[in-house]
Amino acid sequence: MIKDFKAFALKGNVIDLAVAVIIGGAFGKIVTSLVNDLLMPLIGVLLGGVNFSDLKYIISPALGDAGEAAIYYGAFIQSVVDFLIIAFSIFIFVKLITIKKKKEADPDPAPVLPSGEEILLGEIRDLLKEKKS
Repeated sequence: MIKDFKAFALKGNVIDLAVAVIIGGAFGKIVTSLVNDLLMPLIGVLLGGVNFSDLKYIISPALGDAGEAAIYYGAFIQSVVDFLIIAFSIFIFVKLITIKKKKEADPDPAPVLPSGEEILLGEIRDLLKEKKS
């Protein structure tokens, strides 16, 4: 069982997947920072000074020690923008890989050699030309 697990864990695909997950996590953090720290403040300024992290719908206000119950739709909008950027980036990445694999799979076709019949017909044509001359 340990031998089988070692063979599975050391396969190239498993290691590639682990590296992809780690890089994807780091990329997700970068995109989240891009959205939260750069894009949403710029969009907020363009929309008249709106701070998306403060946008919420209060269901019930805070009473005494109990906090308020609210729906934070501004945070949801930030998450949607975050998702769209990551999804678009992954789409472009997969598209580029697909194009590269397609080019590798379709090498320049080898020149098509004439069939035996075509060679024979060419020889007959050449013989007929010689007889006419």
